[in-house]
Amino acid sequence: MTLWKPHALAAPHTGQINLRIGDKVVTTVDVDGAPQGTEGKVILANGFNWLRYRVQFTNGSEIGDLDHRNIAPIGRAAKRLAKQAKRAK
Repeated sequence: MTLWKPHALAAPHTGQINLRIGDKVVTTVDVDGAPQGTEGKVILANGFNWLRYRVQFTNGSEIGDLDHRNIAPIGRAAKRLAKQAKRAK
C-alpha cells in the first residue's frame, strides 16, 4: 500500500486537528458506515485550507473527507496533539 505524506504547506487552522497517517481516531458523530464511537486508523491525510482524512474503520468501512467535526484522535495521537497544544501556549 502506498503511503502519502501531507504537503509541507498544509497546516491546521484554528479548530482543525493535525493528524498523520497511521494515527488512531474515533468517530464523534454518526457518519455513513461508521456509528459514533467506531475506532479507525488514518490512511490518507490531505488538504491545504481544509485538512481532511480518509479513515479505515474497525468495522471494515473506509470513509473519506472526515475532519474535526466527525473524528477525534485517540491513543498516541491524542497524547501527541495535547503535548503540541501545551507547547503552543
